[in-house]
Amino acid sequence: MKKLVVKLDLHDDRDRSKAMRVVSGFEGIGSLSMDPKDSKLTVSGDFDPVKVVNKLRKSWHTDIVSVGPAKEDDGKKDGGKKEEGKKDDQVANLVKAYQAYHSTPVTYYYVPREETPDCVIC
Repeated sequence: MKKLVVKLDLHDDRDRSKAMRVVSGFEGIGSLSMDPKDSKLTVSGDFDPVKVVNKLRKSWHTDIVSVGPAKEDDGKKDGGKKEEGKKDDQVANLVKAYQAYHSTPVTYYYVPREETPDCVIC
């Protein structure tokens, strides 16, 4: 689990929602939160921070505040491991069922070649 905190140069609510939408499209994002007062975006999960920052820099001025491992709560570590394992198994089963039910269709395109035997290029 990684945690990324970036400061964005956002002007209005439309930019905030667009930034949240852009980041939420990445695979492996666990949680996403924005501090509107400081314009800081906090992202945690299993993702590539370089790709996230590069995508944000295409649209906004982005300063990296911190990148590192996500911190766990001490009280939750000891007692929550068993419950976390059950939740992870349930989520994994739901993801597998969803992928089996909503499989991505494969589309093949065939473009026939047009041959003109009577045409000669001089």
